[in-house]
This record gives sequence, C-alpha cells and structure tokens, in this order.
Amino acid sequence: MSKVVLITGASSGMGREAAVLLAEKGHRVYGGARRVNRMQDLAKHDVTAIEMDVTKSEDNERAVSQIIENEERIDVLVNNAGFGLYGPVEEIPLDNARYQFEVNLFGAAHLTQLVLPHMRMQGSGRIVNISSMGGKIFMPLGAWYHATKHALEAWSDCLRIEVSPFNIQVVIIEPGAIKTDFYNVMSTQLKKYYNEDTAYKALLEPFIKMMGDPNTADRSTEPQKLAEVFAEAATTDKPRRRYVKGTMARPLMFTRKWLGDGAYEAMLRRLFR
Repeated sequence: MSKVVLITGASSGMGREAAVLLAEKGHRVYGGARRVNRMQDLAKHDVTAIEMDVTKSEDNERAVSQIIENEERIDVLVNNAGFGLYGPVEEIPLDNARYQFEVNLFGAAHLTQLVLPHMRMQGSGRIVNISSMGGKIFMPLGAWYHATKHALEAWSDCLRIEVSPFNIQVVIIEPGAIKTDFYNVMSTQLKKYYNEDTAYKALLEPFIKMMGDPNTADRSTEPQKLAEVFAEAATTDKPRRRYVKGTMARPLMFTRKWLGDGAYEAMLRRLFR
C-alpha cells in the first residue's frame, strides 16, 4: 500500500537516497531541506521538494499543511535532518550548542507534534527518528552531538509508549560511519579549535588526522545501504524498535554495553593518542 512520507534532510546523503528509494517503491514522498537548490533533480524521481529549516516553526507548519492539503493524510515522518557539532566542550560557545539541539532534537519534536493529530485522526502513522551509534556510545570532542542523540533516543522511547494506543509506531535508526559530508564538516569544525592557544591540541591532532584520512571514508558504509533500512523502517508492517546499520556501529555499541565504560574508554585512549 502506498504511503505519504515526509523526510527531512533530503538534499544529500542518507536522506536523499532514502527519498528516491521510497519514491521508486511507489510511495508519495516529500523531501524537505534548507538547500532547495540541491533538490531540484529530485523531481525526476517523483519526489516533491520542500524548502524548510526544521528550526523554524513557520517552515515546519507550512510543510505539513502543504502535505495535508495535497494528500489529505500523512503516514510517515522521517526525522533525518541533523548535523554534528564537534570541538572541546570548554571552547564551544553555548549558543552553538543550543543550535545543535534545535536541529537534532527540537526540530524533530516540533514536526512530530504537528503530524501526530493527523495520524491520530486517520488511526495510524509512523515516526522514524534518525539517531546514530552516537546515541549509545560517546567520543571525545563530540559531547554536544552525542548529547542530542542520547536525548533523541530517550525521547523516542517515551513517545513510542504514549502513541501506541493510537496505532502510531515510533522507530529509531542508529547509523554507524556513513560515507557522507559528515566527516568533512566535522574536520572543518575541529580545525577551528586547532591552534597554539588550545589546551586540547594533543587530542585534536589525532582526531583531525583520522577524519582527514581517505581510508576513514573508504571504510564507511554507502548511504544507499542506509536508504534500504530507512525504507524498511518506514513501510514494513511490523518494524523493529531499533535498526543498527553501518561501519563500526555494532562493534562499538557492543564494547560499551557489554564490556563497560572502563574498557570502552581505554579503547578510545588508545585510538586518540
């Protein structure tokens, strides 16, 4: 059965590939992103592009209203928009940290609040939240990013229980290392803090080197593989609560969960020395 789907962060990477794949499977797909110029070619894939910034309430309201007006329903919301803020906690301005939460958590929360009344009225719906392996593990220099993903995990679990009586399902996807612009953006951010004045130079240096290593990207999972997971999570009759996919996701999550924080932190110290 064809579904009406809104997926944010659809201008590149996993979001774009998932939007195209869902449309190819016969679903009515709306792809939202700030950079609408990068979504112009989505029309040939039968994806309707919507210019929207998830941190702006008026954009979210306009997007949902457009879909309801056109389709008279919305079946799936995929909260994919997000980015990673990296740098030493001591040196990252708190306004930047707040914006990280606005994109990665509160944008998803507002869109969810907007679609839930429609899903309750139609008697079904699904919220797919794109977390990360970073929602279960942690890395130095990524405190604010990991904080948003840990928060998104807990928020999603609470939401799942609240909306289940209305036949609305909540699914979390936890990608590992994916071949997208994420690492380039991260490396650029970290270089801003890599100077003679920082007390964290010894930690920044190996991290920047690893992010800039071509082998890091080469070992990462292609976004098309995640698109397949997005499509299953969005449309299968009985979705899992969580989907894990991507380079290093399972090993790192296993190490922290089953060997404990001490073993996991010892591994990180060896990695970034």
